[in-house]
Amino acid sequence: MVMRDVQEDPQGRHTLYTTYRNKRRVRCHSEGRIRVTVWRDRKPLRREMRENTQDGTPGSWFKITIPYGINYDKMWLMNSIQNQCSVPFTPVDFHYVKNRARFFVQGASTASALKDVSYKICDEENEKVAIFVNPSTVPYSVLNKLEPKEMEQLKLTLNKRYNVSQQALDLQNLRFDPDLVGHDIDIILNRRNCMAATLQIIEKDFPELLSLHLGSNKLYRLDGLSDIIQMAPTVKILNLCKNELKSAWELSKMKGLDLEELWLQGNPLCGTFPDHSTYISAIRECFPKLLRLDGKELPPPIIIDIDTPYAVKPCKENYNGSEMLKNLILQFLQQYYMIYDSGDRHGLLSAYHHRACFSLTIPFNPEDPAPSSLREYFKDSRNMKKLKDPYLRVQLLKHTKRDIVRSLCLLPKTQHDFSSFVVDMWLHTDTMLCFSVNGVFKEVEGRSQGSVRAFTRTFITTPASYSSLFIVNDELFVRDTSLKKTLSTFSISVPTPSASSMPMLSQEQQQMVQDFSTQSEMNLQWSQKCLQDNDWNYTRAGQVFTKFKAEGKIPEEAFKQIP
Repeated sequence: MVMRDVQEDPQGRHTLYTTYRNKRRVRCHSEGRIRVTVWRDRKPLRREMRENTQDGTPGSWFKITIPYGINYDKMWLMNSIQNQCSVPFTPVDFHYVKNRARFFVQGASTASALKDVSYKICDEENEKVAIFVNPSTVPYSVLNKLEPKEMEQLKLTLNKRYNVSQQALDLQNLRFDPDLVGHDIDIILNRRNCMAATLQIIEKDFPELLSLHLGSNKLYRLDGLSDIIQMAPTVKILNLCKNELKSAWELSKMKGLDLEELWLQGNPLCGTFPDHSTYISAIRECFPKLLRLDGKELPPPIIIDIDTPYAVKPCKENYNGSEMLKNLILQFLQQYYMIYDSGDRHGLLSAYHHRACFSLTIPFNPEDPAPSSLREYFKDSRNMKKLKDPYLRVQLLKHTKRDIVRSLCLLPKTQHDFSSFVVDMWLHTDTMLCFSVNGVFKEVEGRSQGSVRAFTRTFITTPASYSSLFIVNDELFVRDTSLKKTLSTFSISVPTPSASSMPMLSQEQQQMVQDFSTQSEMNLQWSQKCLQDNDWNYTRAGQVFTKFKAEGKIPEEAFKQIP
């Protein structure tokens, strides 16, 4: 049993003790396994608001807290609250604290109206959003607001740094600008009041700004910069080089900004990824339309634009129509599997509808001598022939794009052989495109590293724009493949979706291939394949070769010298 005031902020729960809290005695004690919390003389929140609402006093400000607000896009959250709130409000100092979203409002009537919105908003997973309201001191950015003279000098400084022809604003090392230092004005962009003042000037004086350079400002958080989405939505190029950003999570605070070019070199976060492809995927999760990162061109993104749907017109049986759909599907598959095989599958979030479905199935074959070889997939298999439990049938059907991508991230890491793909388009209408792809992939990590699997994947998609697709249903079937298929997979001539999956050989690797070919009498292509399949472990590759040759499992073509 737990008794507590309904207005209690969840962060205000304490361990068992006796104390004074806001001059009201709080007593907690334990009686066996029953916990009892008694609040003495607790005043209703509305009454507490009325008693501390004189303008200009700390009591006129209120702190608004949304538990687990970090899971929500700022624009969606603010728009949803505003749509439900009975009075218009202006959020001040919106920021994230651990997993909570927080901002401030002024006035008791506004605070009371926001309290009434609690649990009236549902997110995309149909979870109700809680809102907690508490009296607060004056927010930092209001308390430390720049004086009019300081604002005027900052405005003059920004105008000097603005390039009219390129619509670019260079704010590198802004704190040490001679014009600001000479007037004893300290502009530190990590401070919300300084960033807010800068964005206010940008919004008013540079409404068509395309490029913003914030390098070398020792930025370690981007709460203040998150307002750029509303105040400078035209920005396409953002330079954050040589700052102190430690996590890509900081960049997520600017989701909604349609960046085409981003610079992050010189930030600690760049060294937190295992490889470059993972780095790209993480950044693209924040900015799906990004074309250049740190000055380098990126592969075309999977762009999902729900607001501008595009219908693929059903075509007659003619070459041009079939070729258009073929190219659309192949481009989609290349982009999808490039991210899928990158090591970080979170980048696939933008490819799925928010209410998409996904299921994984391991075909049941009673004659299969070694079903345990697919053990990594059994726990998620939704094979209706074997699965009789109705609860599990529902549980294993993944709904919402977040659940789907979370499930995909738990599956073994892979490398797909794109040349093995056989694609069958079996339905297309104005609003739907359905196709299946068969092929093979190799597991590159875990207990089954090096194992080759066959798969069939069925996608039901809706066109999202002229050149992209939107997944609404995804069915994946995984099975073991034949030895012949295993031996002919991932050879040197296999083209792949990205160059990074088949890197150029180093001089040492080239020498290993030459030596292995001389000793095994296999041609260079098969020698390279054997070494690659065994992670360039020369001894292990030799053992595998000897075993397969003794069993007669290596095809004759492996020993034919190719001119």
